[in-house]
Amino acid sequence: MSIRFTTTARRGMAAAAIAVSLALGVAGCSSGDDKSGDTSTSASKNGSSNPDAQTGDSEEPLAELKGEEGFLLTVTSAVRDSGGFLTVSGELKNDGDQSARVPVSTRGDETEIIKHGTSFGGSTLVDSSGKKRYYVLRDTEGRPLTTTDLPKIKAGDSIPVFIQFPAPPKSTTEVTFQVPTFAAATIKISG
Repeated sequence: MSIRFTTTARRGMAAAAIAVSLALGVAGCSSGDDKSGDTSTSASKNGSSNPDAQTGDSEEPLAELKGEEGFLLTVTSAVRDSGGFLTVSGELKNDGDQSARVPVSTRGDETEIIKHGTSFGGSTLVDSSGKKRYYVLRDTEGRPLTTTDLPKIKAGDSIPVFIQFPAPPKSTTEVTFQVPTFAAATIKISG
């Protein structure tokens, strides 16, 4: 099996897993329970938040980053796994009036990443307390471990996305997530 086939298969499985997770999340959120809607509304009015909302276990996103061309990146989870990786997952939506492509600068300016097409390869995590910056992981051929070959997105449409980083130490529970051309946001890590 070639590395290209394996990478394509992994990318497809990751996209399918994210799509299923988002579909289940939407199905779970549409239970018709009016009390849950009131709870989230009152929590935001009081200025307090439910801890589950920060770990990606509820309908509340960890962050929403606004970008150029009307793009909105909603971060739904930032999960640390036992293998030493941190996967940031979410949804990229075109909130603009017309179809648009994600700006090429989201891939960053590193030569190895540029040659693999449009991606979120320029993303970083900043651990202020540990004074470290984490860059997107790459495979042995230099491909970023993130959603790649981003298509032109029609107005109102969205696609699932993921970005994988080395995991900060367990003591780090909050990082600043940065994507070129998007506003930065602080997100909480689960796991």
